[in-house]
Amino acid sequence: MYIKSLQLKNFRNYESLDLPFDQGTNILYGDNAQGKTNVLEAIYLCGTTKSHRGSKDREVIRFQEEESHICMRLIKNNLPYKLDMHLKKHKPKGAAINGIPIRKAGELFGVVNLVFFSPEDLNLIKEGPGGRRKFLDLELCQLDKIYLSNLQNYNKIIIQRNKLLKDIVFRPKLEETLDMWDAQLLQYGKQMIAKRREFIWQLNEIIQDIHASLTGGKEILELKYEPNVSEDTYQTALSGNRKRDLKMRITATGPHRDDLCVKINGFDIRKYGSQGQQRTAALSLKLSEIYLVKKVIRDTPVLLLDDVLSELDSNRQNYLLNSIHDIQTFITCTGLDDFVNNRFKIDKIFYVSNGSIR
Repeated sequence: MYIKSLQLKNFRNYESLDLPFDQGTNILYGDNAQGKTNVLEAIYLCGTTKSHRGSKDREVIRFQEEESHICMRLIKNNLPYKLDMHLKKHKPKGAAINGIPIRKAGELFGVVNLVFFSPEDLNLIKEGPGGRRKFLDLELCQLDKIYLSNLQNYNKIIIQRNKLLKDIVFRPKLEETLDMWDAQLLQYGKQMIAKRREFIWQLNEIIQDIHASLTGGKEILELKYEPNVSEDTYQTALSGNRKRDLKMRITATGPHRDDLCVKINGFDIRKYGSQGQQRTAALSLKLSEIYLVKKVIRDTPVLLLDDVLSELDSNRQNYLLNSIHDIQTFITCTGLDDFVNNRFKIDKIFYVSNGSIR
């Protein structure tokens, strides 16, 4: 799988852009705040419908413009694909695959498999559980359409149930309708828990060898899924916590409260690990994500590295660069010294300056 080209119109600081890419390593370099990350954001948004920055559609549209357009052409399983994403300030986004409009933006998930790695991801271990749940969900959504559907439905029900909990204060009779929402939560939530458990098991099979190589065999890394509630106890816990939910006006039980524990040599590094151990474990997570995607889809994903090399020491830089030689990769950086020093093969270089690329 590889991306052939990207066309942008009125996206961020680009009025118009047409870039052909190489199947290997594509470097975008230049000073900060020139538009390098915007290119990676456009690729990610076109493939997943979401900005990796969490930006809203209207925020990525060029200043004083009403609409933005992203067009990405790729080859997957020797077949050509054309993905179009239309972003509008005051209307929902529109998307098309090979010129055919799609009803739900989520249908784009899985057409192109993307692994995004930014400096913020190096803090994945030490920050709150929300980031670790996002890590699980983003990859599972690309690999499993059923999981994507379950997650979307679950999130909608959580929003509706929380609204109902607030309304019950003023209209107590509405409490009778909670059973209906709880039944749907259980339906989708149990499937999410089971899939997350399986995903962590699959990652564990891959990540231990990667982390051992990164640390010279000194550390054994283990991922442990920490569900807020198990499939077997979900219904009992949800019913038992109803009074608390009514009092707090929020749903406190379910996979939206899950977490992922990372252990090194048996110790939880969220609590007892050094910053270096936490960052190395995050790198291992991202690399294992690449290998798992290869295994599941029997193809290579596209890797987006946003200014990550500057955050890694030479040993981790070398390991990362040596791990991606067979994957189409997009790398942003402020200079080319790291690649020259490591004698890393570069296939195409783009110089980015003030919204123009050559």
